[in-house]
Amino acid sequence: MKHGLPFLLLLSCAGSAMAQDDCANALPITAGTYNVAAINGTEVPSPICAPNGTGATAGEWYTYTPTADHSLTVTTDLPTNAGLDTRFHVYHGNCGALSCVAGDDDSGSGLLSVATFNVDQGVTYYIAFDNRWSSAGFDFTLIEGNPIVNAVNFTTLSIPTSGTTSCVVDMNGDHLDDVVGVTSTNININYQLVGGGFNNVNIPTVQATNTPSWSIAAGDIDNNGYNDLLYASGSGVSFMRANANGTGYTTENRTDYIFCQRSNFVDINNDGHLDAFVCHDVAPNCYYLNDGNNVLLFNQGGFGTTGGNYGSIWIDYDNDHQIDMFIAKCGSDPVNQLYHNNGNGTFTLISPSLNMADNVQTWSSAWGDFDNDGDMDALVGASSLGNGGHKLMRNDGTTFTNVSPGSGFDAFNGTSIEWITRDFDNDGYLDVLGGGKLMLNNGDMTFTQSTVTPTNGPTGDLNNDGFVDILNGGTAYLNEPNGNHFLTVGLEGTISNRNGIGARVEVTSALGTQIRDIRSGDGFRYMSSLNAHFGLGADETADVVVHWPSGIVNAFTNVAVDTAITIVESTATGVVEPAPTDALRLFPVPTSNILYITGPTELRGDLVKVLDLTGREILRTYLTADALDVASLTAGPYVVQVIYPNGRVLQERFVKE
Repeated sequence: MKHGLPFLLLLSCAGSAMAQDDCANALPITAGTYNVAAINGTEVPSPICAPNGTGATAGEWYTYTPTADHSLTVTTDLPTNAGLDTRFHVYHGNCGALSCVAGDDDSGSGLLSVATFNVDQGVTYYIAFDNRWSSAGFDFTLIEGNPIVNAVNFTTLSIPTSGTTSCVVDMNGDHLDDVVGVTSTNININYQLVGGGFNNVNIPTVQATNTPSWSIAAGDIDNNGYNDLLYASGSGVSFMRANANGTGYTTENRTDYIFCQRSNFVDINNDGHLDAFVCHDVAPNCYYLNDGNNVLLFNQGGFGTTGGNYGSIWIDYDNDHQIDMFIAKCGSDPVNQLYHNNGNGTFTLISPSLNMADNVQTWSSAWGDFDNDGDMDALVGASSLGNGGHKLMRNDGTTFTNVSPGSGFDAFNGTSIEWITRDFDNDGYLDVLGGGKLMLNNGDMTFTQSTVTPTNGPTGDLNNDGFVDILNGGTAYLNEPNGNHFLTVGLEGTISNRNGIGARVEVTSALGTQIRDIRSGDGFRYMSSLNAHFGLGADETADVVVHWPSGIVNAFTNVAVDTAITIVESTATGVVEPAPTDALRLFPVPTSNILYITGPTELRGDLVKVLDLTGREILRTYLTADALDVASLTAGPYVVQVIYPNGRVLQERFVKE
């Protein structure tokens, strides 16, 4: 067996049994080995707990009820199953209202499946196999062992969603991560509430001719404070543009043919306006440049001349504060590509000279500073094991060195199209999720497999507790706090793009310095939080530095931990804490004519300035009431500043309709 459990009960049976065809008639079993003659049951397992999505048409169902608290291994990784392809899901609850406990697709040898998880005495668990890949018969084994003590644990929460739920991101500008589900004619948003829970809102849309069958990205195209969406399909893209208050979306169906794979929002030419990038599977990559008036102009070329482009990710690999791009490649041209940002809107292919031009057959890569030495390393995750498998590449400043041997990834059998890095246990070191496993970072460029194997999906903080959660369909896997500290940093650009995409956030504590690049779209399919999340272990204070795409640097010292802060791009340093008591409050936003302003003290008689996003003064007056007439301004985003007689300046952003 692959798992080294502390102790195992010898199997008491090695017989054959006919699995039942639906949940209601699932066959009760105990520890032992069983044979499934074929997967032909009438009920398809749902929800999906294992990787690689929907597509099954049949299932076979079992129940297991432990007589004590212990661990349970479910495995098809048996010699009798060589060459077969299996997948299973594990649930608790009642038929018709099941919740995921575990599941696996390819974590065993070849394409076989294995997962180990804790079970509680007297609770009935449902184990269901599906025919996502094959209906052929196979054997499986249940093994009982000592309870697992985990560094990471997840509990499940059902969230009422509709459509494709591949997106966890703040949609309304409050920096709380929301759950987004879409169909061709509807956007369903579960807005996270400050006090916990969600407000579910359906927003009908004009039909999108392209839905996110391959990937989805989110970003604020027009800098109005509400995120827009990019749907990437096998035919092209559709943009869903949020209105001035986020209550509706305009559908923009593009007719440019793109066999889309990964999509991103990123400011390619660093003009302060978000552009869109889309990997093309069968031709050179495509991108849409924002002309500054929120018109997206189609371009093709400049990022390779061939197809096979699967997983683009935008990172600053050389610390020059210009965002670069790596493409994980597969298929027609499988040699990975790293492009250096020249700072003038052009990019140079640099991967051959940096040891990153590998034929790995990969759909995505996880980029992060795994050893906390101040630069971005990479885990290039394999989608098949025929080309050398996964590669852990350490950034040595002038080249990338393959440090896979002995890292934990050299013995890693699972494959996946989804590879991401997050600090799931908040110990200050980035972990890797992919291939049906969670690999916990030991801090020295080696990784240990967690005994808890969460599902893949978009990530964010869905209960505002400072620990990274995972969404799969309508089920949230909530990461249980373990006592480690954290800091979450949200950005609001004023000169740079509103999301701060492309910014570098540095957090320094007693552990050292950690870095994050803000990016829209990582892994292959999903859109995850735009907040920068940092685990801090036992550290209770930290310093924060933000390098904005504009070149502005904001720095803060002795920031309290275990909180979420928002940093607004400014030539004057300032952190806006949630629900600040000393900030300006503006109403309504957006506004057509009158902007009401309140502050921590009486404002009448104080100097007021209105600036555009370049910092240019547009309006100057003295307040005679708590209202400012902005009817003369053209539509767009602005910053209002109140200057007190003692020189103190407060500022806040607003949008003129």
